[in-house]
Amino acid sequence: MEVNGPDVRKYLKKFIAEPKKRVRLKNYDAAWVPHEALKEGGEEDVKDLLKGLLEKDRRALAEAQELLAASRQYSILIVLQGMDTAGKDGTIRHVMSGVNPQGCEVHSFKVPGTEDHAHDFLWRYEKVLPERGMIGIFNRSYYEDVLVVHVHPDRMEELPEAIGPGAKGFWEGRYKDINALERHLVRNGTIVLKFFLFISKDEQKRRLLDRLSNKEKYWKFSVTDIAERQYWDEYMDAYEEMLAATSTAYAPWFIVPADHKWMARTFVAEAVTSAIEGLHLTYPEFSKDQLRHLKEAKETLERE
Repeated sequence: MEVNGPDVRKYLKKFIAEPKKRVRLKNYDAAWVPHEALKEGGEEDVKDLLKGLLEKDRRALAEAQELLAASRQYSILIVLQGMDTAGKDGTIRHVMSGVNPQGCEVHSFKVPGTEDHAHDFLWRYEKVLPERGMIGIFNRSYYEDVLVVHVHPDRMEELPEAIGPGAKGFWEGRYKDINALERHLVRNGTIVLKFFLFISKDEQKRRLLDRLSNKEKYWKFSVTDIAERQYWDEYMDAYEEMLAATSTAYAPWFIVPADHKWMARTFVAEAVTSAIEGLHLTYPEFSKDQLRHLKEAKETLERE
């Protein structure tokens, strides 16, 4: 399939959940691609195109990450959310494979334990925020506490009844807490990039069946995937409410079309690279004394 690589960057703003605006996911196309011709190719064609597109994106991201690490002025926090099979793991694996692993940390948050529930809901996430010069990736995040627990209130930490989920304004309060955290991070030099990998219910079914039809993919399947699928509509409602309440000018949500995995991966790579390049970072400058020491070190090595 002969298709020129799509210029995804010019489409990024198209998929931002506009702050303070109602979100209706039915108005978004999970199977969107920038060129219709890309939908017509077979799986192998798409894979070949993916390799070319991602290789270009990975090179650009690697260069941007090196500059981020060298300058040590900012940090990047990437938040990935999505339904089961949306492609969070694959996005991390493919997009970040070209960056220096010393400058990137991935945190996958499982079901909170007893110690987590003994603290406020943001506690376990705040402990692992990225330091300056680093890229931190949250595979699921504190947003689980306004998504999963919104659909399943019984999974919430134990709170006094007066301030628990039955209290007036509880969920609005959680959204405000999250917005306040992200505003604090941005004010202190952390760029917060949030991606909701949006897949259709039909595509999730196809991916689950693929796992159940391939012995090498059995390990990816969990019976909870089927159980949670029964709450699809409730999750869509929770996502719409969350996106509307927490997409802000300083930390907007990208609603990423993810039915085509390569599309989601390219989108995220372009958005992260664009954000770092937008900081207009430069390599550190050296004083005269530092340059003199470097020159002396070079001369010493050359005399060996």
